[in-house]
Amino acid sequence: MTWYFTEDAAAFRTAAAGLLAAEAARNTAVLTLMDGADRLGWWAEPDGRVTGVLAVSPPGEPSFGAVTVEAARALVLPEGEEPTAARGETAAVEAFAEATGRPWTTAGRMRLFRLGELVPPDPAPAGRARVATSADIPLTAAWAREFALAIGEDVTDKDFTGPVTERVTDGRLVLWEADGRPVSMACVSPTIEGQARVHLVYTPPAERGRGYAAGATEAVSRAALDGGVAQVLLFTDLANPTSNALYRRLGYRPVTDHLTAEFRGEPEPEPEPAPADG
Repeated sequence: MTWYFTEDAAAFRTAAAGLLAAEAARNTAVLTLMDGADRLGWWAEPDGRVTGVLAVSPPGEPSFGAVTVEAARALVLPEGEEPTAARGETAAVEAFAEATGRPWTTAGRMRLFRLGELVPPDPAPAGRARVATSADIPLTAAWAREFALAIGEDVTDKDFTGPVTERVTDGRLVLWEADGRPVSMACVSPTIEGQARVHLVYTPPAERGRGYAAGATEAVSRAALDGGVAQVLLFTDLANPTSNALYRRLGYRPVTDHLTAEFRGEPEPEPEPAPADG
């Protein structure tokens, strides 16, 4: 049993095709990172079956997909490439973090949800959904920055106009309007292996408490289903009970819990053996 690595996304997809297709939901982060990762890895059993995958993003941050605890514990990055963080299902990340011997802290806990039967919000919020246009890019880019700040990201020198423009151009960003003005937004990722992920759900503080996020999320989820997506997914912050309850009401059901670990300092030295009695 061993890890194999490549920088070639096509080679990785070929090697891990069975697992990526069978566990598309659990592999959503790896599938999303696949084309921009520094390195892609798969864990092979003695009979050749692939039972684990990961993507390593700069600067040395492994993101685990579906993977066994044994495989996560056995991961060793190349010499000189110490991990700065690790992400993935909780048990796998904990096993990897402990195996490194380095001090680490929990930076966040998330829950992956998958849509079952979509349930419209009740009561329905005032207003309607519409697809964002190029005229909405300045506003939605500002909202994307506020969203990033709200979840604790460092937004220094980050460009939000470019990524938002791509989403708007692709027709993947939906706005909820009330009284003729945008009051909330939600986005869906490109479809990969039959799954797409709802993200960037944001309502400015002054507009909250009116159900607008539920309207936007329901609209973008329905658009994904209408577009033929087999599995609609989303991540929530476990520290936010409001959003977790909202998505359950809309028909989303838990799949797995995820952990982000951040590493601090160097591995702890092995204790020196006690002197033998003479």
